[in-house]
Amino acid sequence: MTTLRPRLPFCFGMREICGGIEGWCLLAHLPPGAAWAPHHVLGLGLWAAGCSANMHCDSLLRNLRQSAGDTGYKIPRGGLFEYVSAANYAAESLEWLGYAIACGTASLAPWAFVLATVCNLAPRARSHHAWYKQRFGAAYPASRRAFIPYVW
Repeated sequence: MTTLRPRLPFCFGMREICGGIEGWCLLAHLPPGAAWAPHHVLGLGLWAAGCSANMHCDSLLRNLRQSAGDTGYKIPRGGLFEYVSAANYAAESLEWLGYAIACGTASLAPWAFVLATVCNLAPRARSHHAWYKQRFGAAYPASRRAFIPYVW
């Protein structure tokens, strides 16, 4: 039986390395006096909205099972889950989009990260959406999309 414990130091290390690279990308390409440029403000706002939504989604998912003996599947409700099946994936993608916008076009690295994130999470969102519809049938909200509110 494998556990997560041996992987935790690797995960924390990767988080620190990625965070350092991301911070460098943002700060190294920031011209003097450009901190309040419109794309920085917009990007920071989108990142903050995505981060907040992601934390809210995680909280909603954690609280689906109210007791230790509760093992059944439930439909997530509230926040972005009213609009998409994979709200946490949509919120994470919004975080990375905001970060890339804040970085601007001086480096392609943040945009590559957005592309990689969306290419990874969008198919998973589609799969989750199909699973929820199959599992819950008519009880699953018909207006809910997979990944992008009102669109897909």
